[in-house]
Amino acid sequence: FSVLKKEADRGEPVDPRLVADQADAMKAQVEHYLHRARIAAQTGGTAFRTDIAETLGRLVKVMRKLNPDKSIALELPAAPPAFAGEKEDFEEICGNLLENACKWADERIRVGLTNTPGDDRSFTISVDDDGPGIAAAQRTQALRRGQRLDETKPGTGLGLSIVVETVEAYKGHVSLGESEMGGLRVTLILPRARTAP
Repeated sequence: FSVLKKEADRGEPVDPRLVADQADAMKAQVEHYLHRARIAAQTGGTAFRTDIAETLGRLVKVMRKLNPDKSIALELPAAPPAFAGEKEDFEEICGNLLENACKWADERIRVGLTNTPGDDRSFTISVDDDGPGIAAAQRTQALRRGQRLDETKPGTGLGLSIVVETVEAYKGHVSLGESEMGGLRVTLILPRARTAP
């Protein structure tokens, strides 16, 4: 909004592309905050269960088709836990991370799922790539809404921040680090659904 207001105050014709870009960004923000309100309204209500293995498997399959030049490995434990949340939210979180990894990876991406050590109420997902990574000093900035560290790549800068805010709405955690593959590692800690009786 502030960008459009500033352009209008100049009293000169506004570039239609700028208007379209800002409208898309505002729409994404409105949808995101409505989404967060829905999560908050559901917290403490009916327990949701999402099959992680099935959802991740389908997302990886789609990303392989969209990015045939990238190798995407999925590593799951023998008995994967279930996510204590809605399937659509889990898809948005992991879909954003996979899309981001495919955008930046040179060739390889790895998605791993493990139980969080010492905590039977959560699980950990890591997404690694062999791209350029993000310098330690820039990792906090990269998680902020609308921050883009490289303007040469397409995007709005909302992807990682949406992941952070959705994960935090579920009382989870997101961190960025250096991958042993040479690029970025994104680590998520998410709530684990209770074992079905």
